[in-house]
Amino acid sequence: MGPAPDSPMCSAKGCRADAVWVLAWNNPKLHTPERRKTWLACEKHREHLSKFLGVRGFLKDVVRLEDWESHGTGSHAG
Repeated sequence: MGPAPDSPMCSAKGCRADAVWVLAWNNPKLHTPERRKTWLACEKHREHLSKFLGVRGFLKDVVRLEDWESHGTGSHAG
């Protein structure tokens, strides 16, 4: 089953599933400490994307998409 029209999609390569999670990250070599970039993840890819960012020391937070949106935390563009 594909995502609903205009719904946020998972950032994993080739995945078209609805996003459920927001992975907030920061590359300290490129971004100021308070800056947060985001990737979106479906249930299937949350762990994989988290590990990818985590081993590089980039991952800062993993939040359910609905909580991220309700707190007005920011854009989903990575």
